Amino acid sequence: MKQLRFLCIEDDALNRRVLSDMLHVAGGVTDECVSGEDGLAQLDAKDFDCVLVDLRMPGMDGHTVIERIRGRGDAKADIPIVVVTAEGSGPGTARCLRSGADRVLGKPVVMDELFNCIGEMLGAGGALIV
Repeated sequence: MKQLRFLCIEDDALNRRVLSDMLHVAGGVTDECVSGEDGLAQLDAKDFDCVLVDLRMPGMDGHTVIERIRGRGDAKADIPIVVVTAEGSGPGTARCLRSGADRVLGKPVVMDELFNCIGEMLGAGGALIV
């Protein structure tokens, strides 16, 4: 079975650690970035199965990161993107989807919701781990 690779773009160290630990439980490997600029550079350098991105970061915000990924001229433009945000639902979720995100999860992230979300996007039958 292929080990999944995740790119976590989040400026808060605790949030990065929590997401990475959850994805490690599922057998995934996570590269962590503290800014949108660093995240885009990592995406240029490596292959990932999924990107998780926060919206509110210093410098480049999450919407801009998503738009830059979707605007690429290569296959990486289609990578699944999950927004992990404290901004809640409603208009914030709609804007994320318009920016090109595939899914939006609220903070604090619930592990089962994260696994189901990623599992559905990656075609794992609706769950990341069985």
